[in-house]
Amino acid sequence: MGTYFNPNNESFTCDKRSEIYIDKTGLLEFLNKKTGTNAKYISVSHARRFGKSHAAGMIDAYYSRGCDSYELFRDTNIATKDCFKKHLNKYNVIHLDVSSVFDFHKEDLIEEIHKRISMEMREIYGEQLDYSNDLCLLINNIYKIEGIPFVIIIDEWDCVIRNSENEALVHKYLQFLHSIFKSEESKTFLALGYITGILPIKKIEDESALNNFDEYTMVSSAPITQYYGFTEKDVKDLCEKYNMDFETTKAWYNGYLIDGMHMYNPNSVSRAMIKHKFDSYWRNTSSFSSINKFITMNYEGLKDDILNMLAGGNADVEVGTFRNDLSDITSKDEALTALIHLGYLGYDAEDLSAYVPNYEVASAYNLALRSSGWSQVAKMISRCDEVLKATIRKDTEKVAEIIELAHETYTSILKYNDENSLSCVLTMAYFTAPAYYNIVREFPAGKGFAYMVFIPRANAGNRPAMVVELKYNQSADSAINQIKERRYQGALSGYSDKILLVGVSYDADGEDKKKHTCVIEEWCD
Repeated sequence: MGTYFNPNNESFTCDKRSEIYIDKTGLLEFLNKKTGTNAKYISVSHARRFGKSHAAGMIDAYYSRGCDSYELFRDTNIATKDCFKKHLNKYNVIHLDVSSVFDFHKEDLIEEIHKRISMEMREIYGEQLDYSNDLCLLINNIYKIEGIPFVIIIDEWDCVIRNSENEALVHKYLQFLHSIFKSEESKTFLALGYITGILPIKKIEDESALNNFDEYTMVSSAPITQYYGFTEKDVKDLCEKYNMDFETTKAWYNGYLIDGMHMYNPNSVSRAMIKHKFDSYWRNTSSFSSINKFITMNYEGLKDDILNMLAGGNADVEVGTFRNDLSDITSKDEALTALIHLGYLGYDAEDLSAYVPNYEVASAYNLALRSSGWSQVAKMISRCDEVLKATIRKDTEKVAEIIELAHETYTSILKYNDENSLSCVLTMAYFTAPAYYNIVREFPAGKGFAYMVFIPRANAGNRPAMVVELKYNQSADSAINQIKERRYQGALSGYSDKILLVGVSYDADGEDKKKHTCVIEEWCD
């Protein structure tokens, strides 16, 4: 057993020993069907923290001859399948995390990869092999000796493409990949090729190293979507086990709609369960430099789209134009698509639109905005807790003041200044409220639809439920009257002992500099 050649099952053993382990061994049944066929080339590109490396460790444990994993898998889903024993620990496996080598060997990457793998081969085969041969020939010679096919796993395969400006190195690296995945020899010795990355495979002119791979991405990954990330059922089960509110968990971490399936970031959900605390765990593991890079690009309509999505809306996007290269973004569609693949936006395949998937990611944008060219927006977002607190204590002057500031901030960016703009402004003014409230627009209540209601979550403490009505070129009092006359507040009676009625008005034609007014009443039935 080695680190690179025929690895052991320690990685998967650690996963199974973890406090939170969700069985994803169904992926192995899918891979078994591909093994030894023309469809044996699998590429998975998903955002960070979505379980790609965990899956690679599981694949090691299952296929590698460097371990005996029967007991490890005996109580898993794959053990119930007919194919289980047929493939269990039957293959020579090479597992390479390219990023761990590239970080320290940017100029002699291929030589270092060869050195590390051949060193482990020498421990087993001694002088039977000529280790001066390239890796493809070494693998082929081992196959000739033993007749045992290879499973080759390359984690973070695209880090060279994403991070190197050395064209000669990139070309040499792609030739290396071609030799082990597309050469005549590899057609014989390769049982399965499995690569993971952040971005889909970049189409490089005159380079065809990976054009035979089937790709599974953040845009479309059926039928293996459920094996990367946590499904809604997974999360419901965890919430029950850890006594955590599911609806709050959903608001914080749900939102990735891949092939019609709601997927959750497993890293964030697991940490929330174990710590028993809802927080933005991505912000502690990523620099968000990618968000900064793309949201500051001055493409027509991009800022409008970003603000609209932060306010809960969607932005139309054509994902097919993206060239899978973060250094060559030339349009709004490409910028949005890059953010989708990085996990900072979700993608609705039916609507062909992007959106901010959850509150955790929204708060990441908040942090990114603070260090970008959107300092005014960041300053406004920093006051969102203030407007929420002012609303709860019924400080109408302060609420109107902050919403006024929000309107001035956002309409300097937005292309429009009308009722739609005010709707966006109001949502952004309460930007941090989703941490404590389920906010629903056009909520069916009484004799119509309330503009916006704030339903307290399980972690909301003693915060009241709120119903908000918006009026454009009418008084805030008329908004309150509409709430009462149509009995919008009645729909909230089961959510909280205390209900606030909030009327917000914007007078676009008012001569007074102060155009926003607010009226807040506590409802007593």
